[in-house]
Amino acid sequence: MPKLEPYLEGDLDFTVPSAGKPCKTHYWVFGDPKSSKPGVRPLIGLHGGPGFTHDYISNISHLTQLFGIPVVLYDQLGGGKSTHLAEKNGDTSFWAIGLFIEELENLLKGLGIEEFDLFGHSWGSIVISSFAIRKPKGLKKIVLASGLASMSDWIESGKELKKLLSEEAQDILKKHEEAGTTDSEEYQGATMEFYKRFACRLGPWPEDLLSSFGSMMQDPTVYHTINGPNEFLVIGPLKDHDITSELHKIEATTLITNGKYDEAQDKVVLPFFLNIPKVKWVQFAESSHVAFLEEEDRYLKVLGEFLLDI
Repeated sequence: MPKLEPYLEGDLDFTVPSAGKPCKTHYWVFGDPKSSKPGVRPLIGLHGGPGFTHDYISNISHLTQLFGIPVVLYDQLGGGKSTHLAEKNGDTSFWAIGLFIEELENLLKGLGIEEFDLFGHSWGSIVISSFAIRKPKGLKKIVLASGLASMSDWIESGKELKKLLSEEAQDILKKHEEAGTTDSEEYQGATMEFYKRFACRLGPWPEDLLSSFGSMMQDPTVYHTINGPNEFLVIGPLKDHDITSELHKIEATTLITNGKYDEAQDKVVLPFFLNIPKVKWVQFAESSHVAFLEEEDRYLKVLGEFLLDI
């Protein structure tokens, strides 16, 4: 399906006093977010990472063509076309989940959006679930795509999935993790074996995914500070994230999705299903971590029908 040209694109001022300089959030709007059709609300998409860009989730903008749902995408602070803050590398007090919740709230206010739905992939699901437990006014539905409530579940899942890699890859990973040389080319090569099995099983990877991945590699400030070197070696403050005990506070109707071969294995997304009051779970049998790319047609159908109560 050809890419849809945005209805609106721009920069939104985002005041962050501790940043030490003016900040902006770059956004793209597909369709008219002021649509007055009954039951149709704008969907705001939050990409993963942390520190990726919107590019690899941009195909959810097809919901505008397929279902008439306006879609808002943006690059979170520190990535893509939004303000970069490489000088904040390693500053764990600055790069906190609350910062990204404030950015989302600023975006909604700046675009004048009062009723809305949220889509969050991976890290994006952490932001929107942490936002949703606050019971924000105007939030109706959320989509937690390959997300997690507790990072300890994610880390444990990663350890189990690593055991499925080739012996050679496992040995390389172990050697460099013990030596603290996770920035070596050999280590990065072994990491890609994990990604090609549990992050995206398509070959070759779609250009939009490569773009987001490449952007993060060029400026890994956010990813390395919050998370760590990669998806299965989480040593940043995100390692302590756990909102399982607060999930019952989420009032928004929720859709959980993951893939059969996802690094977000069933036990990772299960706390969402067990604790959120109004919830539905759909798994994609041919997908890993980016089911919206790996099974695009089915995913968009599931997503659109959920958002419109079809």
